[in-house]
Amino acid sequence: MPRAGLTPAAVTAAAADLADEIGLTGLSMGLVAERLGVKTPSLYKHVPSQADLTHRVGVLAMVELGDTLRDALQGLAGRDALAAGAQAMRAWVTAHPGRYAAGNAARSSGPDDPLQPAVERVLASWGAMVHGYRLDPRQEIHALRMLRSVLDGFATSEAAGGFQIDASVDESFAWVIDFLDHGLRAVAAADAPALARS
Repeated sequence: MPRAGLTPAAVTAAAADLADEIGLTGLSMGLVAERLGVKTPSLYKHVPSQADLTHRVGVLAMVELGDTLRDALQGLAGRDALAAGAQAMRAWVTAHPGRYAAGNAARSSGPDDPLQPAVERVLASWGAMVHGYRLDPRQEIHALRMLRSVLDGFATSEAAGGFQIDASVDESFAWVIDFLDHGLRAVAAADAPALARS
């Protein structure tokens, strides 16, 4: 019989916390069971496999990141939205590297998978970060891919302790935001004549 109070959500939350502490690659059912104070076989009454548990952690990660970005972007546009969203993502990823890794690795299993709407919320927030620049719609996908690549690369490198040079990481991140802002403005300005004619 399942332990009272132990649910799939509770197991997922414990696994997510553990992944943040030791890294996603170190996560195991045994360690999660130890964290929860149960025997490993007890977990299989709540989640069918470690792969399923990792997927659940990935879904949780995308839900949390989507909520974080949504809250940070409320009422903002243009550079303000870009800066607020970038800072929020950086802070969340550096605080939750294990669950973020699970979110990046997760793949949808089909239309009923809760991963899909969670990912779409994150994408919508990234879209809101560039929307105020009024890019040509044909350029938006490129802008979103660039934004994701830059923010993901910076935050995951920082979380892994990858910035060892004696210089302010905060100043570097501010420089990145300025660079992105100038680049998006330049693309929008270059597209403006064509958009005006259409």
